[in-house]
Amino acid sequence: MPEIKFKLNGKKIKFDCPDNWTLLRMLRDGLRLTGTKEGCGKGECGACSVIMNGELVNSCLVLGNQVDNAEIITIEGLSENGELDRIQKAFIEHGAVQCGFCTPGMILAAKTLLISNPNPTLEDVREALSGNLCRCTGYKKIFEAILSLKES
Repeated sequence: MPEIKFKLNGKKIKFDCPDNWTLLRMLRDGLRLTGTKEGCGKGECGACSVIMNGELVNSCLVLGNQVDNAEIITIEGLSENGELDRIQKAFIEHGAVQCGFCTPGMILAAKTLLISNPNPTLEDVREALSGNLCRCTGYKKIFEAILSLKES
């Protein structure tokens, strides 16, 4: 098993990763970070979304060895000193959490969007979240939560 070295939620990690493991399996089964959810396993639902080197990726499609020397942020990495990230707070305040299964991926998609575009339009939000599916209800509360964080 090759040793993978990478930065996970701001901390340097070394992990002996089986060749056939995905980043999703490495996070959930190897590192016990279960905030990243396994949905479709095909990169279609976004439940397993994480931020890798500043880009939103489906962790079910990334092989563990591709993570070597990368920087990964999971939902567990957003809070600081026990304080939720402003996006997490907005999701709670706007009732956008719903069942919670898709929420980590949605929040990380929103984080990626707001880093690159602090003043998104509704269309920007729709496009940024287009790879993340919610099976509970509509996306109205999710969009409202993200739009409430606009800087202007």
